[in-house]
Amino acid sequence: MSGTTWSVQDAKNRFSAVVEAARRAPQTVTKHGKPAVVVIDAAEYHRLRQLERAKAPSFAETLLAMPQDDGSFAAVTVRPRDLDL
Repeated sequence: MSGTTWSVQDAKNRFSAVVEAARRAPQTVTKHGKPAVVVIDAAEYHRLRQLERAKAPSFAETLLAMPQDDGSFAAVTVRPRDLDL
């Protein structure tokens, strides 16, 4: 990922610069020297979300992909318990 790395303190102090830079390339913000978050352009975020949704199976596809009972499992009959009310 190209872009610049900012410490949290630098990102706080220069937030406008982080936003402007993020319009051109992703900006990594570190906390205690480790990557914490990435600031990206809103259009890029929406593009990535659409890709994620396009790859996710629909509810119907998920149901159809479930293993089906082809009669190999014995049916269990359960008798309701008696309740004393």
